[in-house]
Amino acid sequence: MELGAGGKGGKGGKGGKGGKGGKAPSQKRAPQSRSSKAGLQFPVGRIHRFLKSRVHSHQRVGATAAVYTSAILEYLTAEVLELAGNACKDLKVKRITPRHLLLAIRGDEELDTLIKATIAGGGVIPHIHKSLIHKTTVAPVVPVAPKVGGKKA
Repeated sequence: MELGAGGKGGKGGKGGKGGKGGKAPSQKRAPQSRSSKAGLQFPVGRIHRFLKSRVHSHQRVGATAAVYTSAILEYLTAEVLELAGNACKDLKVKRITPRHLLLAIRGDEELDTLIKATIAGGGVIPHIHKSLIHKTTVAPVVPVAPKVGGKKA
């Protein structure tokens, strides 16, 4: 007694010999990274691994959490690099240094509040307190007449 069309039994469905079920045999596509699927440059898989290692008591981490985190990190990096590139252009140099990164971060109000870290080799922001700046206006000098006469005893 023959049941169904194939080795798995039942009518149609996936698997078994022939029939209407299942996909047509097709060429296997090359694997596509999650970063390229999301249109990102940052590594989604690596960030997902890092997130899983940091979660307490082996809880699960959703797949979209890594994509979202990667997108945020990529945006912030692009923003900082763009501002640092503008600082390089202003100083007429072609290489971004820690000094340019510091000037970019401290020059932007939102990034300054977000990034509170000390940048090694960045130096300090040029700032002179108002009370230390000498006034350049010169007051008129009143000539003092020399005393003529004797010696003081």
